[in-house]
Amino acid sequence: MVKTDVLVIGGGPAGLAAAISAKKEGADVILVEREARLGGILKQCIHDGFGLVRYGEKLSGPEYAERFIGEFLELKIKAKLLTFVTSIEKNDKGFKAALVSKEGIEEVQTKSLILATGCRERTSKQVFIHGTRPAGIFTAGTAQHFTNLLGQLPTKRCVILGSGDIGLIMARRLTLEGAKVLGVYEVKPTPSGLTRNIHQCLYDFDIPLYLSHTVTRVFGDDRLTAVEVVKVDEKMQVISGTEEIVECDALILSVGLIPENEIAEDLDVEIDPKTKGPKCDTHLMTSVPGIFSCGNALHVSDLVDYVSESGETAGKYAAHFALQFQDADNKNISSYTGVLGDGKLVDIEIGDNILYFVPQSLNLETDLSSVIVYFRSKDVFDNSKLKIKVDGKVVFEKKYAFLRPPEMEKLKLDFASFGITDKSLILAEVEVGVSE
Repeated sequence: MVKTDVLVIGGGPAGLAAAISAKKEGADVILVEREARLGGILKQCIHDGFGLVRYGEKLSGPEYAERFIGEFLELKIKAKLLTFVTSIEKNDKGFKAALVSKEGIEEVQTKSLILATGCRERTSKQVFIHGTRPAGIFTAGTAQHFTNLLGQLPTKRCVILGSGDIGLIMARRLTLEGAKVLGVYEVKPTPSGLTRNIHQCLYDFDIPLYLSHTVTRVFGDDRLTAVEVVKVDEKMQVISGTEEIVECDALILSVGLIPENEIAEDLDVEIDPKTKGPKCDTHLMTSVPGIFSCGNALHVSDLVDYVSESGETAGKYAAHFALQFQDADNKNISSYTGVLGDGKLVDIEIGDNILYFVPQSLNLETDLSSVIVYFRSKDVFDNSKLKIKVDGKVVFEKKYAFLRPPEMEKLKLDFASFGITDKSLILAEVEVGVSE
């Protein structure tokens, strides 16, 4: 059996950042990746716009990933590629993971675990589109894989359902490759992607965007021949009589991402129903001591810069957790109740106008002077204000000209100055209609 301090599952931007961060803290690290190469989804994201926050320059996905891969290799961190995790169980010394690769079955004993498993796309069956199962129905990520990695154009004439960022980017990409994008259809009354992508990918290429529309049926036997699109009302119910048949050879779905957290659920990690990722504290440790989460497995981020940032936080504190047990053979990690274990946690409650707020709790036994938080509004709000209240008293507020659910907000807050105790009630809320 192989032993390590930190086991990172996932070799995308979050996992790479976590592994590098843990290694720099002095921990022995092993990273497990199911694909043949490191980099995750970034390998197929050949468009630019990555790294603006972190590096102050526009990088393509592969360029951004290579900066981390280079540092990862320089630090000589152990990586197990083409390797799958079949099971993980908690024991007295931490966690035992069973791995399968072309070399066979292997077990790894680790003191701490970082889940950087990313997210997956919703499929046509998950959005209940009726009809047969012809070829030509792709998720936006699959279409991107065909176009950018395999060099195969998957469509000549397509409809895109959903205005998520990958779908918007693929609308532009397919147009540049000579395909005709007939339109992007969005069931909501507002777009789901970043404002910059709406302009750069649709408006700049005269690709129509149809809000409050959805696809209800697909047609075709061997290959898709058409889709049925309809208008929906404010409750997203189909408006009878608005049906329209659009002839096309492909339907590309960009209808949302789901964090991959089957491993977390198997380990009884508490999942936040709003983020679909683990609930975590200020160190990104989950409800199970020793298990950390980061990147899109924690919550789906707009920018890879924030994914890497969360990976660095998880890696740092996973290393701190593990290194408290240098002589772990004589200690029972599972019963640990120290600062990074079952410290005094205070939950952060959220108001009706907030979709989610991460982290979900504060660990009062650690430094709270510069806590990075992320939140999304539940709806589109103009002239609004974020307020943090402690025991009913406003301790922080910030005005926003507008808030949109697709655009995540990031703040660094000094919770240490807010007079928080283990009895405090903390509330984050958005007040709308604030005067200038």
